[in-house]
Amino acid sequence: MIEEVTQSYPTAYASIKEATEACGFLQMSEISTCSLLKTLAASKPSGEFLELGTGTGLATAWILDGMDEESTLISLDNDETLLSIAKENLGVDRRLTLICTDGNEWLAKNSKMRFDFIFADTWPGKYMMLEETLSMLAPGGIYIIDDMLPQENWPEGHAEKVANLLSTLDNREDMAVTKMHWASGIVLVVKK
Repeated sequence: MIEEVTQSYPTAYASIKEATEACGFLQMSEISTCSLLKTLAASKPSGEFLELGTGTGLATAWILDGMDEESTLISLDNDETLLSIAKENLGVDRRLTLICTDGNEWLAKNSKMRFDFIFADTWPGKYMMLEETLSMLAPGGIYIIDDMLPQENWPEGHAEKVANLLSTLDNREDMAVTKMHWASGIVLVVKK
């Protein structure tokens, strides 16, 4: 049996969480998901990281916490209000580039880039532009998505989108896929 252990949080986590709650943003990544992101980030020294869907930067803080000093993270969001919280709390980190943009447009313009780690926490890179996003993954690279288990806030028809996405990933012969019935439903993909 695994005993409950006190989790070490990134330095900026508390201030980001407070600002996130104050602005009414309710789509925060779970601590268990964030801890996994940190651990996986640590497996990619000198890595190139991409986060699609910065939000307020809660998960971003954990990814940065797992990265070494030679790694870099590009994180995108299309909501300047949310992104401003991430900028205020994480913007001094030289490893981080925060960009306010449409994710689909950014992916199309930067399709030649390669990443060792991609966390897709929004529609672009997950439900849209999936093939383009997976093509940006370097061999041995990790692609992570969450929110694959049924959620109360899912709009009508979303369950079918999730099922189609999972089926698409399962049918990829160039990827090793693990679906975890854990946290909000994590899917971990590694490019062969």
